[in-house]
Amino acid sequence: MYPVRLVHRFSDEAREVMISRNGADVVNGSGAGGTWPQKRSSEYYRRLLSSDVQRQTLKLNPQFQYLYPTKGSATLSLGNDFGWLHYMWIDIGTPSVSFLVALDAGSDLFWIPCDCVECAPLAASYYSSLDKDLNEYNPSDSSTSKPLSCRHQLCELGPNCPNPKQQCPYTVNYYSDDTSTSGFLVEDVFHLMPGHNDASNESVKAPIIIGCGSKQTGGYLNGVAPDGLLGLGLGEISVPSFLAKSGYVSDSFSLCFNEDDSGRLFFGDRGISGQQTTPFLSLDGKNLTYVVGVDACCIESSCLEHTGFEMLVDSGTSFSFFPIQVYKKVVDEFDRQINASRSSFEGYPWQYCYKSSSNVVPKFPSLVLKFSTNSSFAVSSPVFVIYGTQGAVGFCLAVQPTDGNLGTFGQNFMTGYQIVFDREKYVLGWSHSKCLDLKNGDGGRVGNSNTLPTTEQQSVPRGHAIAPAFAGRTPTSSASCFSHTTKLFMLMLLMVHVS
Repeated sequence: MYPVRLVHRFSDEAREVMISRNGADVVNGSGAGGTWPQKRSSEYYRRLLSSDVQRQTLKLNPQFQYLYPTKGSATLSLGNDFGWLHYMWIDIGTPSVSFLVALDAGSDLFWIPCDCVECAPLAASYYSSLDKDLNEYNPSDSSTSKPLSCRHQLCELGPNCPNPKQQCPYTVNYYSDDTSTSGFLVEDVFHLMPGHNDASNESVKAPIIIGCGSKQTGGYLNGVAPDGLLGLGLGEISVPSFLAKSGYVSDSFSLCFNEDDSGRLFFGDRGISGQQTTPFLSLDGKNLTYVVGVDACCIESSCLEHTGFEMLVDSGTSFSFFPIQVYKKVVDEFDRQINASRSSFEGYPWQYCYKSSSNVVPKFPSLVLKFSTNSSFAVSSPVFVIYGTQGAVGFCLAVQPTDGNLGTFGQNFMTGYQIVFDREKYVLGWSHSKCLDLKNGDGGRVGNSNTLPTTEQQSVPRGHAIAPAFAGRTPTSSASCFSHTTKLFMLMLLMVHVS
């Protein structure tokens, strides 16, 4: 990671950088005719005020209520072939080319396979759930594509950028099994559609920075995000950051995952007034990713002592993880309250599994996360149902232990909710939702999110889901792939080297 130091825009240091880029003749001068105002002059303060007013206008008056990709707001889950993550189709460039990208709130960079040296297979025949080939991005084929040079603010001063005219390289290393993506940064347009209350029905072409991923390693060569990954994190290089800074939408977005594995993504969505919230926390003193603080875990009305911990909210993790000390308390209480016999099922990673009687899933104890803001999150689907030829044969508490003090709030916990990542207020929001299109009003969201799931809701969690071990591959290889996938996306920090 590179250290960060704040520099005033009109400091002597910043001036020297501008001279090195543009020449002294362009930079020197004062008043309205010069590019560099004299300190404490009227022009100096006029430019500062103008910038402040512009930034405030962007915050108060975004152009659109919300935006979504031109192919639609719907997300989809493609099973074990694609690591049990949620994906969506997006259009990039001119003319536009479609990519099926994984959604990851735990990382920042948006990258797609490009000028491939080593990429995952893109042919539909390689995947059981695709009916058409995936695409590879070629910057030379897009009239709106622009290479990012080493002089760009996202790249300058890096060790591998000695020449300011050189194209900016990048490497993203994930904390798992030597998994990475590398290539060059380019600018191109992201095609989006405005929300239902916006006057224009024309598509929006938003300039963003893209990782032209020519080489992938590890999990990215084994079916996870073969056509790219859309980073939704807090970093300056993420798509939500670009859309907000350009004034297109508010600095917020929402994700919604339904029990039938459908979902939605909306940029700019701030949620509804009745939603619950809890603040994001810094990690090691830095605001690097979406972390929330859990005060206590409750099984039904029994709130367990010493079960507070911090959780990374990450749509790029299929299932959820608790620190091992908390995990033991939660599973012991769940096991004490469940009215079912313990069992084990080959190929499944969870330790607390149970038999189903009469091919139906019995009512299971609720799992609730309590937060310091007097808010609570009742997990709609804490179990994973295992089906046989005659119906449900068992189910598992879909939580795993992890070393360390940081847990993961994965996709399975998000199911049944509109999850709002409000980056401006720096809070996580949630409300029960049917994940409908926001063109239908509030998208089926329910204001009172304190209510625990009903017995009917609990009886059919992820009703058609097939376990990773039986999704078209042999149990041994699939179980290995599933374990690899969860490790891949349970990342503590994202290391992005642009140089």
